[in-house]
Amino acid sequence: MIEFLKAILFGIVEGITEWLPISSTGHLILLDEFISLNVAPNLDKTFADEYFSMFEVVIQLGAILAVVVMFFSKLNPLSPRKTPEEKLGVWKLWGKVLIASIPAALIGIVGDKLLEKATGKDIDGWIYNWICVSAALIIYGILFIIIEKKLARSKNEDVISVNDISCKKAFAVGLFQAISIVPGTSRSGSTILGSRMIGISKEAAAEFSFFMGIPAMAGASLIKGAGFFSYVSESGVTVPLTAWLILLVASAVAFIVSIAAIKFLMDFIKKHSFAPFGVYRIVLGAIVIGYFLIRG
Repeated sequence: MIEFLKAILFGIVEGITEWLPISSTGHLILLDEFISLNVAPNLDKTFADEYFSMFEVVIQLGAILAVVVMFFSKLNPLSPRKTPEEKLGVWKLWGKVLIASIPAALIGIVGDKLLEKATGKDIDGWIYNWICVSAALIIYGILFIIIEKKLARSKNEDVISVNDISCKKAFAVGLFQAISIVPGTSRSGSTILGSRMIGISKEAAAEFSFFMGIPAMAGASLIKGAGFFSYVSESGVTVPLTAWLILLVASAVAFIVSIAAIKFLMDFIKKHSFAPFGVYRIVLGAIVIGYFLIRG
């Protein structure tokens, strides 16, 4: 029962932090420090590490489903209620989402393999640590504050609707998403910050970030899931039923909480800038540094 309660808490944190530009990785690292999952106490540490590495990515599927459900009408090109022009517009939107996904896919798949072959460690092996996470939290937090203040003075927004984002700008936002491979930057934080820098409105930036998350997070979940099944197959270990149920519970909670988080963000940015999230990131980064320094 304790592990299921932990799964619920992980799902809550994932659902909130995945869509707000505050880094789900930073929060999950801290949460894991205090309440690590222990789904198979009779198995060795290798299983625990492999399982959690898969768990923290695959629960994102619940968050993805929330976007699909909430924006289904806008994302569905096959709706009989849409005119041919509207259907074409949706297909074009999906095309831009795929264009924006190219940079992260190249770095996350091809680059990761090349780095591992050359150095013996993949991208996570090099940068997945508290120093990198805290630095990214603080640096991006400062950038959010600076850029939002600059935009408030210049009013430089030439793209108001997500449908008006050009292929060129979509690819540019995709480059920022690729940067989010660095833990602590936040995928939504990187894409929203990048969108704002190239003249996309707050609402359009948030929506496009949500839509880009569908292929990005589905792909990451597929890769991590395949990696975990490969480990299970090679090691011959039997995954307890409890482990699968915990993953299911966390994903379901992430779905429910994601709906609330997305609604909150869309309502929040109608009246406020993203600067408060910058302040929050700086504070969280300082907490991460302080905690790990004290812990030694």
